[in-house]
Amino acid sequence: MVKLNKIYTRTGDKGTTALVSGPRRLKHDLRVEAYGTVDETNSSIGVARLYTKDMADVDAMLFRIQNDLFDLGADLATPETNEPPAWEPLRIVESQVTRLENEIDQLNDKLEPLTSFVLPGGSTAAAHLHLARTICRRAERLMVELSVSENETVSAAAIKYANRLSDFLFVAARYANDTGKADILWVPGQNR
Repeated sequence: MVKLNKIYTRTGDKGTTALVSGPRRLKHDLRVEAYGTVDETNSSIGVARLYTKDMADVDAMLFRIQNDLFDLGADLATPETNEPPAWEPLRIVESQVTRLENEIDQLNDKLEPLTSFVLPGGSTAAAHLHLARTICRRAERLMVELSVSENETVSAAAIKYANRLSDFLFVAARYANDTGKADILWVPGQNR
Protein backbone atom coordinates (compact mmCIF):
# COMPACT_ATOMS: atom_id res chain seq x y z
CA MET A 1 0.00 0.00 0.00
CA VAL A 2 0.97 3.58 -0.54
CA LYS A 3 1.53 5.76 2.50
CA LEU A 4 1.60 9.52 2.03
CA ASN A 5 2.50 11.50 5.12
CA LYS A 6 3.74 14.63 3.44
CA ILE A 7 2.13 16.10 0.34
CA TYR A 8 4.82 18.53 -0.73
CA THR A 9 8.40 17.32 -1.01
CA ARG A 10 10.01 20.16 -2.99
CA THR A 11 11.76 17.53 -5.13
CA GLY A 12 9.90 18.70 -8.23
CA ASP A 13 10.67 22.38 -7.84
CA LYS A 14 13.23 22.24 -10.64
CA GLY A 15 10.83 20.70 -13.14
CA THR A 16 11.48 17.00 -12.64
CA THR A 17 9.52 14.17 -11.13
CA ALA A 18 10.45 10.67 -10.00
CA LEU A 19 9.22 7.53 -11.70
CA VAL A 20 8.14 4.64 -9.46
CA SER A 21 11.42 2.90 -10.22
CA GLY A 22 13.38 5.94 -9.03
CA PRO A 23 14.84 7.78 -12.05
CA ARG A 24 13.82 11.39 -12.48
CA ARG A 25 12.28 12.73 -15.67
CA LEU A 26 11.39 16.24 -16.78
CA LYS A 27 7.75 17.01 -16.11
CA HIS A 28 7.14 17.45 -19.84
CA ASP A 29 8.69 14.06 -20.63
CA LEU A 30 6.41 11.97 -22.86
CA ARG A 31 6.06 9.22 -20.23
CA VAL A 32 5.02 11.79 -17.60
CA GLU A 33 2.60 13.35 -20.13
CA ALA A 34 1.09 9.91 -20.75
CA TYR A 35 0.46 8.97 -17.13
CA GLY A 36 -0.55 12.55 -16.33
CA THR A 37 -3.22 12.35 -19.02
CA VAL A 38 -4.38 9.02 -17.58
CA ASP A 39 -4.77 10.87 -14.27
CA GLU A 40 -6.72 13.61 -16.06
CA THR A 41 -9.00 10.93 -17.53
CA ASN A 42 -9.56 9.55 -14.04
CA SER A 43 -10.43 12.98 -12.67
CA SER A 44 -12.89 13.62 -15.47
CA ILE A 45 -14.56 10.29 -14.73
CA GLY A 46 -14.80 11.41 -11.10
CA VAL A 47 -16.76 14.46 -12.24
CA ALA A 48 -18.96 12.31 -14.50
CA ARG A 49 -19.76 10.07 -11.53
CA LEU A 50 -21.44 13.01 -9.82
CA TYR A 51 -24.16 12.52 -12.44
CA THR A 52 -24.28 8.71 -12.69
CA LYS A 53 -25.50 7.93 -9.18
CA ASP A 54 -28.96 7.00 -10.51
CA MET A 55 -27.36 4.45 -12.87
CA ALA A 56 -25.96 2.03 -10.31
CA ASP A 57 -24.58 -0.40 -12.90
CA VAL A 58 -22.67 2.30 -14.84
CA ASP A 59 -21.50 4.01 -11.65
CA ALA A 60 -20.09 0.73 -10.31
CA MET A 61 -18.28 0.16 -13.61
CA LEU A 62 -16.83 3.68 -13.50
CA PHE A 63 -15.66 3.12 -9.92
CA ARG A 64 -13.77 -0.03 -11.01
CA ILE A 65 -12.33 1.88 -13.96
CA GLN A 66 -11.06 4.65 -11.69
CA ASN A 67 -9.12 2.04 -9.73
CA ASP A 68 -7.81 0.51 -12.97
CA LEU A 69 -6.60 3.94 -14.08
CA PHE A 70 -4.38 4.12 -11.01
CA ASP A 71 -3.03 0.70 -12.05
CA LEU A 72 -2.44 2.08 -15.56
CA GLY A 73 -0.67 5.14 -14.15
CA ALA A 74 1.56 2.91 -12.03
CA ASP A 75 2.28 0.74 -15.08
CA LEU A 76 3.32 3.78 -17.13
CA ALA A 77 5.33 5.27 -14.25
CA THR A 78 7.37 2.06 -13.97
CA PRO A 79 9.13 1.61 -17.31
CA GLU A 80 10.56 -1.78 -18.13
CA THR A 81 14.33 -1.98 -17.87
CA ASN A 82 16.97 -4.60 -18.56
CA GLU A 83 17.44 -5.06 -14.82
CA PRO A 84 14.76 -6.97 -12.94
CA PRO A 85 13.15 -4.79 -10.25
CA ALA A 86 13.31 -5.67 -6.57
CA TRP A 87 9.49 -5.88 -6.54
CA GLU A 88 6.73 -7.00 -8.88
CA PRO A 89 5.66 -3.90 -10.83
CA LEU A 90 1.95 -3.25 -11.16
CA ARG A 91 0.90 -3.85 -14.77
CA ILE A 92 -2.37 -3.75 -16.67
CA VAL A 93 -3.38 -7.33 -17.53
CA GLU A 94 -5.56 -8.78 -20.27
CA SER A 95 -8.36 -9.65 -17.82
CA GLN A 96 -8.89 -5.91 -17.22
CA VAL A 97 -9.28 -5.41 -20.98
CA THR A 98 -11.69 -8.36 -21.19
CA ARG A 99 -13.78 -6.98 -18.32
CA LEU A 100 -14.13 -3.68 -20.18
CA GLU A 101 -15.18 -5.51 -23.34
CA ASN A 102 -17.83 -7.44 -21.39
CA GLU A 103 -19.14 -4.23 -19.82
CA ILE A 104 -19.24 -2.51 -23.23
CA ASP A 105 -21.31 -5.41 -24.58
CA GLN A 106 -23.57 -5.37 -21.52
CA LEU A 107 -24.40 -1.67 -21.99
CA ASN A 108 -24.43 -1.72 -25.79
CA ASP A 109 -27.07 -4.48 -25.84
CA LYS A 110 -29.53 -1.97 -24.32
CA LEU A 111 -28.83 0.88 -26.77
CA GLU A 112 -30.75 2.10 -29.77
CA PRO A 113 -28.82 1.33 -32.98
CA LEU A 114 -26.76 4.22 -34.32
CA THR A 115 -27.84 5.90 -37.56
CA SER A 116 -25.22 8.66 -37.52
CA PHE A 117 -22.27 9.91 -35.53
CA VAL A 118 -23.18 11.20 -32.06
CA LEU A 119 -22.49 14.79 -31.05
CA PRO A 120 -21.05 15.01 -27.52
CA GLY A 121 -23.81 16.12 -25.18
CA GLY A 122 -27.32 15.30 -24.15
CA SER A 123 -27.62 14.68 -20.44
CA THR A 124 -25.10 16.11 -17.99
CA ALA A 125 -23.74 12.61 -17.33
CA ALA A 126 -23.37 11.92 -21.05
CA ALA A 127 -21.60 15.23 -21.69
CA HIS A 128 -19.06 14.49 -18.94
CA LEU A 129 -18.57 10.92 -20.16
CA HIS A 130 -17.90 12.22 -23.68
CA LEU A 131 -15.34 14.65 -22.26
CA ALA A 132 -13.67 11.79 -20.36
CA ARG A 133 -13.65 9.80 -23.63
CA THR A 134 -11.76 12.53 -25.48
CA ILE A 135 -9.22 12.88 -22.67
CA CYS A 136 -8.78 9.10 -22.69
CA ARG A 137 -8.16 9.22 -26.46
CA ARG A 138 -5.42 11.80 -25.86
CA ALA A 139 -3.85 9.53 -23.22
CA GLU A 140 -3.96 6.66 -25.70
CA ARG A 141 -2.27 8.75 -28.42
CA LEU A 142 0.50 9.70 -25.98
CA MET A 143 0.92 6.07 -24.92
CA VAL A 144 1.24 4.95 -28.54
CA GLU A 145 3.73 7.74 -29.26
CA LEU A 146 5.71 6.67 -26.18
CA SER A 147 5.62 3.02 -27.27
CA VAL A 148 7.38 3.81 -30.54
CA SER A 149 9.93 6.15 -28.96
CA GLU A 150 13.53 5.01 -28.75
CA ASN A 151 14.39 3.16 -25.52
CA GLU A 152 10.77 3.24 -24.30
CA THR A 153 8.19 0.50 -23.89
CA VAL A 154 4.49 0.40 -23.17
CA SER A 155 2.78 -2.95 -22.82
CA ALA A 156 0.25 -4.06 -25.39
CA ALA A 157 -2.29 -4.64 -22.60
CA ALA A 158 -1.93 -1.02 -21.42
CA ILE A 159 -2.57 0.35 -24.91
CA LYS A 160 -5.51 -2.03 -25.39
CA TYR A 161 -6.97 -0.93 -22.06
CA ALA A 162 -6.86 2.75 -23.05
CA ASN A 163 -8.43 1.94 -26.41
CA ARG A 164 -11.26 -0.11 -24.86
CA LEU A 165 -11.81 2.51 -22.18
CA SER A 166 -12.56 5.21 -24.73
CA ASP A 167 -15.02 2.79 -26.38
CA PHE A 168 -16.58 2.09 -22.98
CA LEU A 169 -16.95 5.81 -22.26
CA PHE A 170 -18.66 6.34 -25.61
CA VAL A 171 -21.14 3.52 -24.93
CA ALA A 172 -21.67 4.69 -21.33
CA ALA A 173 -22.40 8.23 -22.60
CA ARG A 174 -25.03 6.84 -24.98
CA TYR A 175 -26.46 4.74 -22.14
CA ALA A 176 -26.69 7.90 -20.01
CA ASN A 177 -28.69 9.51 -22.83
CA ASP A 178 -31.79 7.41 -22.12
CA THR A 179 -30.15 4.32 -23.66
CA GLY A 180 -29.40 6.27 -26.83
CA LYS A 181 -32.90 7.67 -27.33
CA ALA A 182 -31.70 11.16 -26.33
CA ASP A 183 -28.46 11.09 -28.33
CA ILE A 184 -27.83 14.18 -30.42
CA LEU A 185 -26.97 12.99 -33.91
CA TRP A 186 -24.69 14.68 -36.40
CA VAL A 187 -26.47 15.87 -39.55
CA PRO A 188 -23.78 16.21 -42.25
CA GLY A 189 -23.85 19.60 -43.94
CA GLN A 190 -26.84 20.77 -41.93
CA ASN A 191 -25.63 24.37 -41.63
CA ARG A 192 -24.45 25.02 -45.19
